Amino acid sequence: MPDKLPGEIVRITLNDATYRGTGVAITPTYVNYFFGNNGTGKTTIAKAIKSSSGVAYAPGKTAADYLPLVYDQDFIDSNMRNYHNLPGVFTMNEANVKIQEQIDRKAAEQKKAQKASSDAFSEKDKKVKTKAALVKQLYKDCWDKTEDLRTVFEATQEGKKGSKQKFAEEVKRHSPIQHDVEELKRMYDSVYSSTAKRYGRFSVVSDTSILDHISGCEILSLAIVNTSNTPFADFLKEVGSTEWVRQGHADYHAKAGGKCPYCSQDLLPNFEEMLAASFDTQYQTNLQKLDAFLAAYRDAANALFVPLSRLPEEVYPVIDTKPYHDKLTAVKAVIAENIEKIKSKVAEPSKIVALDEVEPILQELSDIISGFNRLIDANNDIVSAGPKKKAECKKAVFEQIAYTLKDVLEAYERSEMALDAEIQAQQDIIDTQKGVLDQLKEDLRILNSQTVETETAMKSINTMLRDSGFQGFELRPRHEEIIRPDGSVECVVPTPAINYEVVRTDTGQIAENLSEGEKNFIAFLYFQQLVFGRESADGDTREKIVVIDDPVSSMDSSALFIVSAQIRKMIEVCRNNADNRNPVVSGNFIKQIFILTHNAYFHREVTYAYANRYDFVSFYLIRKTDNKSSIRLCDCPNPDCPSERMNVNPVKNSYAALWDEYKDASSGIPLMSIIRRILEYYFLQLCGYEGSDLRKRILEENKDAFTHDDFGNEDFSKFELASAMLSYIAANSSGINDGMHYVDDCIDIQQCRDTFQMIFHHMGQDQHYEMMMGMK
Repeated sequence: MPDKLPGEIVRITLNDATYRGTGVAITPTYVNYFFGNNGTGKTTIAKAIKSSSGVAYAPGKTAADYLPLVYDQDFIDSNMRNYHNLPGVFTMNEANVKIQEQIDRKAAEQKKAQKASSDAFSEKDKKVKTKAALVKQLYKDCWDKTEDLRTVFEATQEGKKGSKQKFAEEVKRHSPIQHDVEELKRMYDSVYSSTAKRYGRFSVVSDTSILDHISGCEILSLAIVNTSNTPFADFLKEVGSTEWVRQGHADYHAKAGGKCPYCSQDLLPNFEEMLAASFDTQYQTNLQKLDAFLAAYRDAANALFVPLSRLPEEVYPVIDTKPYHDKLTAVKAVIAENIEKIKSKVAEPSKIVALDEVEPILQELSDIISGFNRLIDANNDIVSAGPKKKAECKKAVFEQIAYTLKDVLEAYERSEMALDAEIQAQQDIIDTQKGVLDQLKEDLRILNSQTVETETAMKSINTMLRDSGFQGFELRPRHEEIIRPDGSVECVVPTPAINYEVVRTDTGQIAENLSEGEKNFIAFLYFQQLVFGRESADGDTREKIVVIDDPVSSMDSSALFIVSAQIRKMIEVCRNNADNRNPVVSGNFIKQIFILTHNAYFHREVTYAYANRYDFVSFYLIRKTDNKSSIRLCDCPNPDCPSERMNVNPVKNSYAALWDEYKDASSGIPLMSIIRRILEYYFLQLCGYEGSDLRKRILEENKDAFTHDDFGNEDFSKFELASAMLSYIAANSSGINDGMHYVDDCIDIQQCRDTFQMIFHHMGQDQHYEMMMGMK
């Protein structure tokens, strides 16, 4: 077998941390395995390769010729930054992490601006709601306080019935003007009545003083006496019958037939001459004037009264005619009284009489008539005007309603004005913050344009997980919540996406409680994408040197299986540099690989196929004594060919032997001793548990599994066995014994083996148990 083939790094000299002053140096090959417990110095090797400190390269080569890709805690911290401490959300890629820091600062400013905008929106919304409540109250007040008017003028509310809003808005459009409601009602009845029509007017009094100024009325104040001195005249005066005879003659002589109307005796043939001679000329003239005045008064009274006594054929229904009739009756009575007075004057001409004035009472009647006719004229004008008058009536009605609501409307307008000012102030804040947000949006767009594209890696990771049958979780771009200027929230996927959510495949929910192992698994999957990418994000095409430092820390078996498979794939790429016959995978871009671990199972998974390739594979065991680390190349002479050397897997050297002894043990006491050594070596030295932690996990957290048989019955035999197996592990720890003691002579071999397997099962190490037992 030829000597080992040197890799691109031909020598590593370590002089840092626990290697300081030791002079430890190694000459690595293409594939290099390092096994050692936690704290022995593995990470120091990884950092030396990453920084090229103490590293010597192949002749003619320098560190600048290679792209070192190191998976360690620094890689996890740099490339898988937990996004804003959100559970299950990560930022991938180191460059993206730095840009994300700037994005976060801008996002913080954005959040502040969004909050200011949101607060303003909220405050504005409160004011808008307050205004809406104010408007609603206005609608209610307008409606409740005008029920009577709305009922009386119902027809003017067409299109507003039942709608408080429409009614109030109509009221607000009118000026508050007070109207005579009764007059408005008459107008309304004329305009909106289905039987509206024209009505006749009442006769008017053209001259209310006509009866008080009739020509010849002065005769009433003149005492009319007879001055004739004929014998007959003297006789009549003596017996006081002058007026009696004259009146009788005037009334009856035409009908008496020449006889006396009082005694029926024949009158003297010359009676007419005697009688005429018995009255003087002036007396006769005055009597004629008196008779003429009586006739004139009667004619004037009839000419006045007859038209007034005739009412219109159909009286306007709103008019109450009783006052008219009462006043007309009064006028009639005064006229009749005056006629009687004139008649008394005629009967006794010497009597002086004074007539009652008709004008005052006739004027009152005339005023009543004028009022009636105004109403009639208004009605008739309305009926003639039709739609125009309806509009006027409706306008007047709403002006009256507005007047009724004047105080309510003024209070509302004051409150509305104040609220509008407050709403505008908040809108000004919103507008200002919108400008800020627009600028921040542009800044974020520029920063996002500078991010490294990682979505392809995310898709490749999901494909790889799916193809490998992994069902724990998958990745997807994080949906960012964007607060719009109007306060609404929208979920979008930023382009390019740099933040990713880890989603449980069984529930579809974000994995909020990722374990440390799951986080490390995600980081490794991204690292694997960087390794297999033919070109880095910044166009770096250098060949790669891969360093993997404890990749499976805290991972479960499913993740560990996938990580192991991917590392074996990397090893195959690296192998192609040393032996390209029958390549398993194509490419040779991984020029050298270093794998460092403390996990025995993982070590076995990535080494079992390469231990016999001495030429390009090397195994190293790292130990630390007195805080000084040492590295030993694990090889030995080949028993089949002593002149050649062969690799020796440091894990199998001692640990695998214990399992061989376990398989062959047939006695209780030796079996228990082997079991204790396996448990201590694997769980304490290789897996890093403390003895007290291991005992707590088994004897406390899983106590029920060890204290009941397969049928659920209480049985402490397995618990006692497990306690005995763990009793010598970290003996100085405060173990759990529950006061029980165990006698080795009573060991049931099969039960002991079953209990031993149960410990691995409840520690989540079934795969390791099955591998070491040869079951896989």
